[in-house]
Amino acid sequence: MTNPLYDALFGKHAERDTPFLQMTDGTVITHAAFLRLAAQYAHALVQMGVAPGDRVAVQIAKTPQALAVYAACVQAGMVFLPLNTAYTAKEIAYFVQDSGARVVLCDAAAAQALEPVAHANGAQLETLDADGGGSFARRARDLPQVFETQARGIDDLAAFLYTSGTTGRSKGAMLSQGNLLSNGETLAQEWRFTAEDRLIHALPIFHTHGLFVATNVSLLAGGVILFLPKFDLDAILGLMPQATAMMGVPTYYTRLLDDARFTRELAGHMRLFVSGSAPLLAETHVRFEDRTGHRILERYGMTETNMSTSNPYDGARRAGTVGRPLPGVELKITHAETGATLPQGEIGQIEVRGANVFQGYWQMPEKTAQELRPDGFFITGDLGQIDADGYVTIVGRNKDLIISGGLNIYPKEIELILDEHNGVLESAVIGVPHPDFGESVVGVLVASGQEALDLEGIMRDLSGSLAGFKQPKKLVVLPELPRNTMGKVQKNALRAQFAGLFDGG
Repeated sequence: MTNPLYDALFGKHAERDTPFLQMTDGTVITHAAFLRLAAQYAHALVQMGVAPGDRVAVQIAKTPQALAVYAACVQAGMVFLPLNTAYTAKEIAYFVQDSGARVVLCDAAAAQALEPVAHANGAQLETLDADGGGSFARRARDLPQVFETQARGIDDLAAFLYTSGTTGRSKGAMLSQGNLLSNGETLAQEWRFTAEDRLIHALPIFHTHGLFVATNVSLLAGGVILFLPKFDLDAILGLMPQATAMMGVPTYYTRLLDDARFTRELAGHMRLFVSGSAPLLAETHVRFEDRTGHRILERYGMTETNMSTSNPYDGARRAGTVGRPLPGVELKITHAETGATLPQGEIGQIEVRGANVFQGYWQMPEKTAQELRPDGFFITGDLGQIDADGYVTIVGRNKDLIISGGLNIYPKEIELILDEHNGVLESAVIGVPHPDFGESVVGVLVASGQEALDLEGIMRDLSGSLAGFKQPKKLVVLPELPRNTMGKVQKNALRAQFAGLFDGG
């Protein structure tokens, strides 16, 4: 038995002393050098007692070393669990406990806060800093630079990504080698990636878009990744003349358009701009095409399914749609209550099936059964419709998920914290349109008495409990929350009421 994912992404490059990562300072890391480091990391994990199938939780900065941990886990058959670098220790504690992670890798600055978390859950804590130092790096430094690849099959798990539901309890989406490999191969082919491509990579690598789309597609094609630690407008503008492709969230493209240096001439060497993780406004489509002559390619996916649809590389890229189902992916629109397939053009819940669809939720068989049908169709929770040409349009969500700047935010988690504050009777958290982030978080509060709520104090308290991207951008107070006859809060009414809150940014 081979290791399909490692062989396709990494192994085939083992003898290539050709560029893989180019850093913002011009430093180049070759495929061969990268894989030697990954082999040392794999040996270090094995020495720590991590076995195939064990989870390795990682909350570290976006660096070549972080990618090498991913490669090491794939090569050694371990399950890679990347975590948002903005998560607090309280949030990390749940992921470590739920996943049963054997190792937690973090930045040295977070070690003091995370040591009790690791200890309480029987995990080993090691550090890996942004400069490549730390206890894990020291452990690996003198180990062999060749590692015997662990045999794995396409159904073996390669990664966990945690998502959530409106219940507030995060769910570990189990992604197999086959899930990641099939989707990467499809996207590389559909988007025409080759070894000649140079991809601007400013996305984080703790979720699907940056790791399993941008990185995997580049690895499969054998191209060069222009590797930015984070979104940096000046750096991207400087790299664009030598790049051929860019993947980003809508925020990236609005920031580019707001800069006069971003011109048709600057983008003249580019062949492809891809947007995802949040809806791209039609206005942004038009402005971008007018400015550059390029039409952004928008696609649709989620943690549990990787990518499911894409506007075509050759053909009409229609603003407001996410294109057609990818090859090998079946997509249908169904009635939310009966599950019956709806006629073309009608709005209903989106369900998808294919090799891209995950294996289920870790240790949540009941939740898996609710959302993953016996015939393999996954109920996405999104509402959409398919037009006569097969293009899919997302019209809303039947869950309360908020997507801000490409990151998923789940209202119930925030509401539970808001409701604990003195003077707060109840709360409702909604996402409202934002010209930069797609959506921003708004907390709607009802006071329990006549005394005015200390909104500034509540915001300060939230900063210690929630990652920054989850914290409400605004808190507003209402005398009561709108409800239907069954007593359910009507969040659609709240979204309509506050839809213009961020007009003008």
